Amino acid sequence: MALAPRLELKQSQQLIMTPQLQQAIKLLQLSNLELSDFVEQELDRNPLLERGDTDLNTDKPADVVNENADGFGNETPEYEGLQDLSLTEKAAEQSVNDSPLDVDYDNDATNDSLMDAPQPSESDYLSSSGATASTSSYSDFSFEDVLTEDETLQDHLTKQLHLLNLPASQKFVATYLIDLVNDTGYFLQDLTEISQTLNCDPAFVEETFQILREFEPAGVFATDLADCLALQLKDKNRLDPAIQAFLDNLELMANRDLKGLMAVCGVDRDDIMEMIAEIKALDPKPGLQFNPSLASTVVPDVFVRENPDGTWNIELNSETLPKVLVNNRYHAQITSKGLKKQEKEFVSECLHSANWLIKSLDQRANTILKVATELVRQQENFFRHGIAQLRPMNLKVIAEAIEMHESTVSRVTANKFISTPFGVFELKYFFNSAINSTGGGDAHAAESVKYKLKQLVDDEKPNAILSDDKIVELMKKEGIDIARRTVAKYRDALNIPSSVQRRKQKKLLTT
Repeated sequence: MALAPRLELKQSQQLIMTPQLQQAIKLLQLSNLELSDFVEQELDRNPLLERGDTDLNTDKPADVVNENADGFGNETPEYEGLQDLSLTEKAAEQSVNDSPLDVDYDNDATNDSLMDAPQPSESDYLSSSGATASTSSYSDFSFEDVLTEDETLQDHLTKQLHLLNLPASQKFVATYLIDLVNDTGYFLQDLTEISQTLNCDPAFVEETFQILREFEPAGVFATDLADCLALQLKDKNRLDPAIQAFLDNLELMANRDLKGLMAVCGVDRDDIMEMIAEIKALDPKPGLQFNPSLASTVVPDVFVRENPDGTWNIELNSETLPKVLVNNRYHAQITSKGLKKQEKEFVSECLHSANWLIKSLDQRANTILKVATELVRQQENFFRHGIAQLRPMNLKVIAEAIEMHESTVSRVTANKFISTPFGVFELKYFFNSAINSTGGGDAHAAESVKYKLKQLVDDEKPNAILSDDKIVELMKKEGIDIARRTVAKYRDALNIPSSVQRRKQKKLLTT
């Protein structure tokens, strides 16, 4: 058979993720803090986007606002796309359209349809920019202009370094070491390797390291927990041989072995109790006071409340939703002037990007609400009676009920929190494996079994500590078919000591 070049036509299907679709998927999995940062970047980049500080008290679903922007014949507000998305369960049923965020596509044509939304005409664009132009300079003052960023741990340490009269070479090494301190204030690097990297005398690096260990807050540049506590006690002039022996044997404290601690420290029970109180008053992670975001309070994305008639009111937390809008009047002003081709393309791209962002934010909010609504329906017993009534559930259950892809549900539930009558939980919490029932009835959720395990341990008496085998027996009496190794695994996950350790601890607490 002769080989020769030839032309062939071939038809095939291929999944193509457009940049806009990628952005919509990215927004879906962001937490409320990450979303806020992303929107701030878009506000800085896109001159047609503005922050929507106005509170619209409207009962219309969010997609009705978008219809105005798309020129569907409704009255156009002065600013379009303002996201005030405290939607209720009823609103979700009326307005949710999740298909653009579902990644289970048959071909790229369906993806391209996302880009075909009608563009608003120039006549539809209005703005209030003229109103702000006439205000006085005093009214333009903002406290944001004079606020500074939170000081980081590295900033705090660097300021102290500048106050010391050290040679330039030593300040260089010190700066290098400061950059290696982790967020909690610990230094976990090898000084020998650092001296080799910097081509310095190891003794010189060690000397610089010891200088930095005297910086504030006390405890920074510690190599482990005992070292961190020792530095703080040294700063308080309380590091005597007895308490140093205590720090060298912290594992005895973890096991509540007070007699062992008294023996190694050479003190009586009263002294040991004073040492424990003094150590508990120390900060095991001194660096976190300069990184408040690491210990920030969880803000729920969804609120669930029971109505007087027994139904559930499910709404998004409007405080966590960015409010953005398109400045239509500004767009009309700049497009009415003679623009070069490159300038027209830039304005057109900005307008298209702004409209898409608003639509993506709207669909993100609606999709979260739709998933949360179905989750409440599936786990209604939990919301009425608590963790003990949590049922086993996987992503597929929710995905099939709301006709979305499992990957979409997975993204929605990532880094999102829901406020319930029993506290704030991550949405992922409600998806857990099943433990079989002994009587062939409904399976039990793994989290509810862990809850029952913790209850059994909390209720046990010092003279009747439950072994893992005994816990298995009690669980089976409640209809939970669980193996001993599973009990041990759950106990470790809950940081519950073994029966031997618990017996020692509870005996010491009662003596």
